[in-house]
Amino acid sequence: MGTPSYPDLTAAISKQIGTLRKDIPGTMTGFSQMSKDACGESVLDEKTKELIAMGIAIALRCDGCIGFHTKALIRLGTTRQEFEEMLAVTIYMGGGPSLMYAAQALDAWEQFGGPS
Repeated sequence: MGTPSYPDLTAAISKQIGTLRKDIPGTMTGFSQMSKDACGESVLDEKTKELIAMGIAIALRCDGCIGFHTKALIRLGTTRQEFEEMLAVTIYMGGGPSLMYAAQALDAWEQFGGPS
């Protein structure tokens, strides 16, 4: 499987989101409000929040999210160095949670009386 065309992918998703706004307006209004409240500037600036969102998009392997958050980060003036530093943290954290859950799994093994 090749790399998707992110401009094409985000355009196609945007079109379908428009359909969903007509077909399920309550859900889409709620989602839009949640996005507005979560992403608006407060203690963290918008770029920091988008960097966090991108890390989550990568971790969850969401191609559409990667496309939309990349567009937002470019719009917000993110440098390639900032983007790649976020990628480094994302790569690190993809391994870190596995380590944490491996330790918890070992606890479960021991708690259930698994053999030593």
